[in-house]
Amino acid sequence: MTAPRKFHTIEELGWTPELEEAFKPFALRGLLPARIIAEHRMACDLACPLGEFTAEVSGNFRKAAVSKAGFPAVGDWVAIAFDPAARRQTIQALLPRRTRLSRKDPGGEDEQVIAANIDTVFIVIGLDADYNLQRLERYLAAACAGGAKAVILLNKADLADDTAFKLKEIESLGFGAEALALDSLNRKGYEALAAHLGRARTIVFAGSSGAGKSTILNNLLGRAAQRTSAVREADAKGRHTTTGRRMFVLPGSGALLIDTPGMRGLELWAGELTVDETFEDIKALAGQCRFDNCSHSNEPACAVREALGSGKLDRAHFENYLKIRGEASKLKAKMHIAERLKRKAGDKRVDKTQKDILKHKRGGRH
Repeated sequence: MTAPRKFHTIEELGWTPELEEAFKPFALRGLLPARIIAEHRMACDLACPLGEFTAEVSGNFRKAAVSKAGFPAVGDWVAIAFDPAARRQTIQALLPRRTRLSRKDPGGEDEQVIAANIDTVFIVIGLDADYNLQRLERYLAAACAGGAKAVILLNKADLADDTAFKLKEIESLGFGAEALALDSLNRKGYEALAAHLGRARTIVFAGSSGAGKSTILNNLLGRAAQRTSAVREADAKGRHTTTGRRMFVLPGSGALLIDTPGMRGLELWAGELTVDETFEDIKALAGQCRFDNCSHSNEPACAVREALGSGKLDRAHFENYLKIRGEASKLKAKMHIAERLKRKAGDKRVDKTQKDILKHKRGGRH
């Protein structure tokens, strides 16, 4: 069994000249760069050239954060005030994210950042009852929204006799994402992953419970880094065996792998344009409609309706596009209202401050 490998240099963590430039103002304050490698309820683990440590955000950081998305997530780069005698290191600032994988917070109206500064999202789908094209489309849209490349891993190929058909089915949807089949039981198909596992490249595993994310990660690492469990035979549903997000370094290639708990729901944190970019086949058809603002409902010369009628465009695929785009539209409206209320509250505070100043000046004249 291969022993866990630790991070030794900041370059192994994915440090780049661009990050070096962005960090200069923090370096002048005596702060050190570090990368978040695991999340806990009220703290996180981070790695830096001095080692791996538990850390928490400073009080000023907590006060300045305007939303949950403003707090560190696995993969984030942060600036820390390092104290070798401290029980926990202190995170003073969060560096700008290059990419992210996000969703709408299941418990509220905020953005939940699942992983940050990632190069590739491995979308894992089991070739059992977990296989669901509509869910796959959501994951692809989420990857596109965050700016990362998506690779689809069709896991449990040992359980399916139509793997080749399903690979072609996914390819026919026109997303442009590479799809690979894996037999994780017999560890077949893993050689195709090598092209995505370069040194210091960050990959996040995403998918539903029981799809086999942790099994794939364990096979790559050559050890049981994450606990796994069997799915229920009745409905092929899995249990949440991964309870937190954590980064691992892959021996040999030096790739950085982030495992995540299974997601039973994925409500997008994305705009309408992102949805259109993800569903590129529908976007291409819409470009052939007579009217630029065609709603594809009753306008004449609608290329989308013609494709639906001829069978060229799958109706379930189109209806899922409409559903996801509708969610993006509602999210945009909610964010617009929230921004207006925020500005209004800010204007009221400024107005009150000005009145207080004026009142104070008038009182000083007597």
